[in-house]
This record gives sequence, structure tokens and C-alpha cells, in this order.
Amino acid sequence: MRDQAGFREQLEQLAPSLNYDALFASALQGRPAVLGYYFTSDRDGRAKGSLPAPALPAERLRGLPLRATSWGGYGSNIEELARAVPVAGFFNSITDDDGVVRSLPLLAEYQGKYYESLALAMFRALLELPDIYPDYVNAHPQGAHDTLRSIVLRQHGRELALPVDDKLATLIPFRGPGDVDGGSFRYVSASDVLDGRLPASSLQGKLLLVGSTTPGLLDLRVTPVGRTYPGVEAHANMLSAFLDGKSIVRPDYAVGFDAAQLFCTGVLLAIALPLLSATWAVLLSVAVVAMLAGVNLWLYFAQGLALPLATVTVMAIAAFALNMVYGYFVESRAKRELAALFGTYVPPELVDEMVKQPENYSMQAASRELTVMFCDMRGFTALSEQMDPLQLQALLNDVFSRLTHIIRSHQGTIDKYMGDCVMAFWGAPVPMQEHAQRAVQAALDMERAVEQFNASNRERGLPEIGIGIGLNTGTMCVGDMGSDIRRSYTVIGDAVNLASRLEGLSKHYGVRTVVSESTKVQAPRFAWQELDRVRVKGKAQAVAIYSPVALQDSLTPQKTREIAIWQRCLDAYRAQDWAECSKLLTDLCQTAVPTVLYDLYTARVKGLEGQVRDPNWDGSTTFDTK
Repeated sequence: MRDQAGFREQLEQLAPSLNYDALFASALQGRPAVLGYYFTSDRDGRAKGSLPAPALPAERLRGLPLRATSWGGYGSNIEELARAVPVAGFFNSITDDDGVVRSLPLLAEYQGKYYESLALAMFRALLELPDIYPDYVNAHPQGAHDTLRSIVLRQHGRELALPVDDKLATLIPFRGPGDVDGGSFRYVSASDVLDGRLPASSLQGKLLLVGSTTPGLLDLRVTPVGRTYPGVEAHANMLSAFLDGKSIVRPDYAVGFDAAQLFCTGVLLAIALPLLSATWAVLLSVAVVAMLAGVNLWLYFAQGLALPLATVTVMAIAAFALNMVYGYFVESRAKRELAALFGTYVPPELVDEMVKQPENYSMQAASRELTVMFCDMRGFTALSEQMDPLQLQALLNDVFSRLTHIIRSHQGTIDKYMGDCVMAFWGAPVPMQEHAQRAVQAALDMERAVEQFNASNRERGLPEIGIGIGLNTGTMCVGDMGSDIRRSYTVIGDAVNLASRLEGLSKHYGVRTVVSESTKVQAPRFAWQELDRVRVKGKAQAVAIYSPVALQDSLTPQKTREIAIWQRCLDAYRAQDWAECSKLLTDLCQTAVPTVLYDLYTARVKGLEGQVRDPNWDGSTTFDTK
């Protein structure tokens, strides 16, 4: 065919219409177009095509190279296209160590010259190609390189600064997921353009980037917003940021900022978390993380600064977790220690309350107002003579168990067992407002428990027992006391001694419980029968003593009348009106159940009748023995 006549002539005539590169170059000639190309890290330095002119002339530098990304080769446009469109930009991105593309270099270095990226080239073309100038961080050269703060575009006396990092790169402000379904940018299929399905005016006044989203052409990148993100859309995001004036850059002081926020946050959490409860620790940690995130977002959107957040967030979460774990083990240990310390003294429900805040309780001695009880078993000596040791032990354990359960049920603290006596107190280690009332109610319940115990023993032919209880309310010292060999949580003081003396008086007055006036005043729910005014051994001042009868609302009319008559009898006795006192005692003995108390006062009045009135007599009784 080549040998046929006219073939060569015809081919020469058709050649211009078959030179598609020339046709394409002719179509681009004089158009607002920007070509793309790429740099490579080829060790052999292979280069194809024609590079555009450097974007940053050497005379604008200080004679020192910048800290730009450097490449060893390139693949660019053919000479024909490069002449038609002299403006071009590289479309390389920067892949971080984790394989994610987060930034684009605005300038890159090749053989000592600096070239601009595709997004920057398009932006400059839109602004009629303003000149690029470096904006240095330091006023004077530093070391072997200079570092830029930003790239400045200058034109007609106006300037526009585009921030860059120490590699002359800037972070891509991704607007959303990429590709057609991402919705951040409009996608137009090339087939629609080639087949004429796209109206000619639909792209008028638009910035158009031509690229590929086909996986086989290997222009899909892993980004923070997608694992298959089109590379061309990364440049679209960058160009959009230039137009909106919202460039994002990681400043050179980011490491120092991260260290500062790590230190401040760490110190705050280290000091505050151990002092707070779990709820407040959670709130503080959430508030700190929220504040850090809020400041970071404000710097990102308002100032265009991408500063570290992950490290300090992880540190805050780790600090909270460590504090919780440490607090759990320490608190658990403290709770176990507290339970071990007080478990034998304090009712379980009080231990449960104490372990909620173990730091508020300790064995350290303190002066507090408490109510103390001494309870002694009557007839124990006679029992020990009638029973063998094992029987006596079983009986004693049975009685002590019953009494102990009653004391604990009223939140009393067992102090100690002393032979046939049990000592307890209310109001420590857990403070309580109604310690006197709880102690009095415990005493009445203990009296009923002994009555039930004796009734059971009578049925089995076993000996009965009696009890004497002394109660006093006052200021006493409570804490861990004793020697370096043996210690116990106990109470000491004058108020404790008085309670012991009162317990000893119960037998003298024929009652089971003797209570001081201070306890009676703090237990108004009960009805009381005053017994006497006494001076016990070790106290010079007389104290009024009482015996609890029952709760006020359960008192019978007959018992109410009896107590009223008895109080009149006491008043007459202290007024030395022996006749009136004797008359009232006779009335009581006839209408009420005879008691040791009434017999005691009957004998006293008989012994005092006929005596001259003593103006210094206060009606009190002095006891010289314990």
C-alpha cells in the first residue's frame, strides 16, 4: 500500500489531523489551564518530559536550601504540551509512616530548585500568577537550612500568606468522604464529556480538576476520611482551602505545645484525682478531655493550627484508669483493714457504712460525746458454784451472745467482755445523733431478753440469772489504746467511770438499769422513774439517777399514776416532809407492786422521822464503794 502512487502525498496531507498531541496543545494554547506532573524517588534519577519553570527563584532565597521534600526524578509533560501551557504543578502527596496521606507539599525541591504543587499552581493561575516569596521563621540563617513560616503570594502591593510546616507542606483540610458518593465535590464522568452528554455551559466559571478514580490506575490513597480516597480530590480540598482562606498547618512548635499540655494536664490530674471521689474523678476527667478537645478544635477551625491531641487524651484516660485501679486496690485494702479493725467491735451494718469512706475513720484517739454501758450478770458467783465449767461456759456464752446481738442491733460498739460483764458504747466510730436513745432502748431489750432466758431456764430446771446495767452520756476519750503488746478500741474518762458506778447501784435500788441525768435528757422518748441523787466514789458532785420504764407512748395509765405519786414522794423526801413522804409510800405499797426501791425509802423515812430539819441537807445519798 505504501508503494501505491499518492499514498505519501495523502499521508502528508492527513498528518496534521492525526497529530493528537499537537491538536491537544493547540486546544490548550491560551487557555486558563494548569498541567500536572509527578516527582519520583528514582535512585537513577530518571526524568521524562519537560519541567515548568521553578516557582521560587533562587535569588529570593538566602543562599541556603530550604527544608523542603526532595525528589530524585520526575515524569512530566511532553515538550509540545509544556510550551502550550507553561504553568504546571506536581501532584505528589506525603504519606506518613502509618501509610495515611494527611498533607501535601506546596513546594518541593529538585536539583536545588523549588517547584509548586498542582493546587498551588491552580490557585496562582486563578490569581493571575502572583509572585512567590519565602516568609522565614528566623531573621537570620540557622544551621545548614532555613525554615519557612509561610509562602507569601505578592501582587500589586497585596500579600497573601499560605502557612506551611518545616517541610513546606500543609495539612489537607478534608471536607468529607471522597469519590462520587462523598458529596464534597461534583464529579463529572469523562464519558459524558466525550460523548457530548454534558451541556457546554455546565462547567462555565468552575475550577475543574481532571483525574482518575479507577482502582487500576493506582491513584487511590488511604486518608483519615477514607481508605480509597481519590488523589485528585485531595488537591481539590487543598484548592478549596486556599479559596476559603482556611489552610491548616502543623506549626513547628507542635512538639513543645504537646509537651506543655501533657505536663499541665498530668500535674492537674495527678494532684486532683487522688483527692476526689469516683464520681467527681469521672467528671473531672471528662471535663479535662472535653476542654482539650474543645481547645484543639478551636485552634483547628479558627486559627488553622493542627496541634497534637491524641497523646494528651490517652494520657488523661490512662491517668483516670490508673487512679481508679489504684484507688480500687488501695480502697479495697483500706476497707479490709477497717473491717478487720472494727469488725469485732462494730455491727456489720456500721462497718458497711464505714468502708464507704474509710479515710474518715481511724483508731486515733479523740474526745467525743458518747453514751457508754456497763452490763453485769447477777448471781454469777452462785452459778459458778452450782455448775461445772463446761456448763458455765455454755451458759455465759449463750447470755453474752443474746446481749451482744441486741447491742449490735441498736448499732452499739462492743468494747470488751470482763468476766461476767460486757462493756459497750454508742456514737463511735460512726457518729450518730441519737446515741443515748439507742443505748436506752438496747438496755430495755436486754432486760426482756434476760426475762425470756430465765423463763426458758425455769422450764428446763436450770438456774436463773439477773443483770444490772449502768448508762451514762458524756465526753470521753475514744480510740485505740493499750500497750505495744495488746491494744483495743475503747473509751476512757470520768464519764466512763460514772457509768460503771451506776451499774453497781442497780442492785441497791432493786432495778435492772440505772441511767444518769445526762442520758435521760437526751432520750426524751422514754418514761423515767427517778431513783435518787447520789454521790458515787470519786465524784464530789451529786448526780440524779433514773431508771427507764418504757416508751412514753406505751405507758399504761396505772403506771403513769404510779410514777407521778412516786415523784411527789421524792419531792416530800427532799423537802424533809417525812409524814407526807410516809403517806405516799404507804399508798404506793398498797396500789403498786412492791419493789426494793419503795422498801428502801420506807426504811429511810422511818429512820429519819423525828429528826430536826437540816437546812444543808440536799436529799442525796453518798456511796463510798465501787
